[in-house]
Amino acid sequence: MLDATRSRRPGLLPIVLLGLALVLTTLWVMAQNLGIDKVSIRLDEGVYRLDAQIDYKLSEAAVDALDNGVPLTMQVHIQVRKDDAWIWQSDTSEYRLRYVIRYHALSGLYEVSSQGSDHRRNFVTRDAALTALGELTDLPLIEASRLEPGETYSVEMRVDLDIEALPLPLRPLAYLSPSWNLSSGWTSWPLAP
Repeated sequence: MLDATRSRRPGLLPIVLLGLALVLTTLWVMAQNLGIDKVSIRLDEGVYRLDAQIDYKLSEAAVDALDNGVPLTMQVHIQVRKDDAWIWQSDTSEYRLRYVIRYHALSGLYEVSSQGSDHRRNFVTRDAALTALGELTDLPLIEASRLEPGETYSVEMRVDLDIEALPLPLRPLAYLSPSWNLSSGWTSWPLAP
């Protein structure tokens, strides 16, 4: 009788397979949304500067929200670190940039703005706005004099959607749905002093 009871309980294998399917689905959704392309780092008058193009491929849920007037805030996190630095050691230089894209139904225009700045640009199409949102040009990273001779450094960059900036009623859904988990993951490039 004890053996019959055991055979009726679900095994561990279906639970493991379900968990694996959820992880793979999340990774697939993450892999198809944000990417960092065309990165250029140059030394100009004693300052390292970065140019990059971020490819924003929004999920269907994010596009639907944007087209219905929900502003989307994108965070760009850039850091300059020593290659041999431990995770708890501070960055040599760090930036957190925030950009907002929103749709104005009355004018039919998409607006791209930088938080902390009054600079706003309007676009007729979503694609043009997303392209402009992804343009980083002439961003000062670090003064060359702050880099130690003989050390090697890397520039690391990540882009993601700030779920905390979404309207409160939308946040629980955004936290639970993989289609709102928009992130590029960390990408790294060498910085030659």
